[in-house]
Amino acid sequence: MNVRKFCTLVFSVFLSGTAFAQEFKSGMEWSEPPIVTPGATDDQPPSDAIVLFDGQDMSAWEGSDWQVADGVVSASKGDVTTKQAFGDIQLHIEWSAPTEVRGNGQGRGNSGVFLMNRYEVQVLDSFDNETYFDGQAASVYKQTPPMVNAVRKPGEWNTYDLFWTAPTFNVSGDVATPACVTLVHNGVLVLNHFELYGPTNYLGPAQYAVHEAKAPIRLQDHGNPVRFRNIWVRELQSPVGARTSAPYVIKGGKNIPFRQAEQEQADGQLKRAIQQAVDKAVKKAVEQALKDNQKKPPRQEPEAPGDSKTDGSAVPLESGDEANTKDVK
Repeated sequence: MNVRKFCTLVFSVFLSGTAFAQEFKSGMEWSEPPIVTPGATDDQPPSDAIVLFDGQDMSAWEGSDWQVADGVVSASKGDVTTKQAFGDIQLHIEWSAPTEVRGNGQGRGNSGVFLMNRYEVQVLDSFDNETYFDGQAASVYKQTPPMVNAVRKPGEWNTYDLFWTAPTFNVSGDVATPACVTLVHNGVLVLNHFELYGPTNYLGPAQYAVHEAKAPIRLQDHGNPVRFRNIWVRELQSPVGARTSAPYVIKGGKNIPFRQAEQEQADGQLKRAIQQAVDKAVKKAVEQALKDNQKKPPRQEPEAPGDSKTDGSAVPLESGDEANTKDVK
């Protein structure tokens, strides 16, 4: 076979195989995702971020007078909240406990990041500092500890990358979907889509109450000069799409409803299974018949009357024959 004929044969086999291939389609039509330019490094704000503190001033915040110096801001004189309200967000924030260690437990490097002004992710110097586990750094206060303690030494900078989903409420006021938070602390996943039981509370159990869909971010002053820098937030929007049809499969150039294609596939699998079982049974029967045939003795043909012996054995002589033999001698 020459090269041209071989290539033609391969191509025809390829086409015959693809003719029976199928592709699933969800029936959804999606809008093109917007383009976002990442920061120069992963800790820098991307192009769609809202910068809350860049080391210059606290113009995005209100409340207490936190002092800015050398590109950082220190907690003092009360809490601060953002002027803007937020719902679902990605929040990046960097913080450092005081280099000079003072106090212990909850009295050492204590602050907090309050999402929607009521759900606290704890800030605390948890480096070689014993306290209750659901109150250490990166905990959801009084609701869950972090999976691991990834805090850095006092005076070193910690990064929090928070991914927050706001709660939703139905018309009766009950929770439709609880709030959820994921937290990466210094590059380590420490909270994995944790569902909150309600607003964090020092005095009592967490309990949801209907509140606005968006609310400010609050940073806590707990009497310790915790420093902050490089704070930015992204408002999260779900992909936009609309269903234009029920799910379907493209097969042989035709759109086939998914359930029909699924049933056809199941029927085909059943037929193949039955055929394989039949082929296996036939093969086994043939092999057994061949074995049985080999075990049988060779067939003996009956001798016809008057046939002479052919094995060289002596034939008895008649009395007359003996006399004739003597004469010959």
